[in-house]
Amino acid sequence: MGAADRTTGQARLYDALTTKGTAFTQRERLELGLLGLLPIAEKTIEQQVAHCWQEFSTRRNDLDKHIYLRALQDRNETLFYRVLSEHIAEAMPIIYTPTVGEACQRFSEIYRRPRGLFVAYPDREHLREVLRNRPQQDIDVIVVTDGQRILGLGDQGIGGMGIPIGKLSLYTLIGGIDPARTLPIVLDVGTDNAQCLEDPQYLGWRHRRIGDEEYHAFVDDFVSAVRAEMPDVLLQWEDFATAHALPILEKYRDQLLTFNDDIQGTAAVALGALYGATKVAGRPLAEQQVVMLGAGSAGMGVLDMISRQMQAQGLSEQNALDRIWVVDIDGLLTADRTDLSENQRRYAKTVDWKLAGPAQLADVVHNVDVGVLLGLSTAAGAFTEPIVRELAGKTERPIIFPLSNPTSKAEARPGELDEWTDGRALVATGSPFAPVVRDGVEHRVAQCNNVYIFPAIGLAVTASKATRVTDEMMRVAARTLGEASPALADPAEPLLPRWEDVPAIADRIAVAVAVQAVADGVAPARTKEELAELVRATRWSPSY
Repeated sequence: MGAADRTTGQARLYDALTTKGTAFTQRERLELGLLGLLPIAEKTIEQQVAHCWQEFSTRRNDLDKHIYLRALQDRNETLFYRVLSEHIAEAMPIIYTPTVGEACQRFSEIYRRPRGLFVAYPDREHLREVLRNRPQQDIDVIVVTDGQRILGLGDQGIGGMGIPIGKLSLYTLIGGIDPARTLPIVLDVGTDNAQCLEDPQYLGWRHRRIGDEEYHAFVDDFVSAVRAEMPDVLLQWEDFATAHALPILEKYRDQLLTFNDDIQGTAAVALGALYGATKVAGRPLAEQQVVMLGAGSAGMGVLDMISRQMQAQGLSEQNALDRIWVVDIDGLLTADRTDLSENQRRYAKTVDWKLAGPAQLADVVHNVDVGVLLGLSTAAGAFTEPIVRELAGKTERPIIFPLSNPTSKAEARPGELDEWTDGRALVATGSPFAPVVRDGVEHRVAQCNNVYIFPAIGLAVTASKATRVTDEMMRVAARTLGEASPALADPAEPLLPRWEDVPAIADRIAVAVAVQAVADGVAPARTKEELAELVRATRWSPSY
């Protein structure tokens, strides 16, 4: 066997997408020029998984576990996803929230090997070249961030790259998107995080964030380059600041296959959880008074979808808006405020409650027949005991969703909500929490994690060849998720399915979304049975 053949064998061995490591058989080692490059023992993938999980379990803390899994991904993608698929519940909080938050904060410190594309403003004249340098040419899904609003942690600059990497891991783990056809991207437009700028290890462009005019021109050039290089790709926007997120979505949603997970994905999973909660509460969403603490892009996205669902249940648009109350850092959104965006102003109220100052959350709960309390404010502990107890006095089954990420930013802890409502609250959180123990029985807490939705969207549009992501496609995803709520069969069960069940549920959501894409005229006409077969055929599985 010649030197060229041996080089080919080594390339196969060290390519994370094609390697089998110690699972290469003796015949494969002989055929591929791998003899002597591996210990002689042959392992099955099951043995490799057991070995990796033992290694994982010895790591000291969650960040060390995160680093271990990322290193595993860098050397063997198939094994990485096989390990995750056999330990979904344990691995989810390590590869994504909440551990990914710390990984973003320490991205430059723990950086080992490049993954994805770093699209830096100083390279703005070469964006097509940057995209052409992507490791794999055929891409189905891009997740892009500019690092400005990472979870509830704020501006992390280039460290935000941890989010697209983590999200795309979930696209593959849950949605079955081929990892070779995913691409994480960070737009490095500087950072206003002084800690990053002063950190000698910081790997990003050491510069304050560029101004809005330059920023929007850069984003426009980036989108143009993506359309030219990968016209059919799904481009997901992730963790952009409120001031940029909605304008970017509105500008580009009709130009290419794109959505914003913070706005649309968060809304869909929250609505899915509300579907089960309102069924258990015995009071339809259209008959509820809903209060949201937080008026950022994610919060407003949730409320917009709730409003559309109320209208689907028979309310006029104005009647739906009248049932939704929004409180931000300055208090209730009211008609006399001059600091509201056009979308926020739709929810503004005129009240005369004889207060000394602007109405706050406690005032709204006191004066309104609230049945649903949602939080996307990153204001830790904002759902206080007096507020929760007053809410619980207004309805038999109060629905309370503290949705802020990470765990440290949650508006309340599930155990507190359970105690303050005597176990009557229907709870879903944004971050993972330990089960609530009531009367000696553990009750799992539903986590409104966007992973219930976005991987299924990716699978749906990839399988159906959709060209756009419509509002109705997202609402169908929410409804299909809601129909899978364990609480519908047993009110003592959580509002959302177990992680182990999510890949199968993602297939159901993907088929429903694909059917809606055809109905909306954004995908080629096919029957539901044909779309179901395409979804099955598209799903990648981690096996050699």
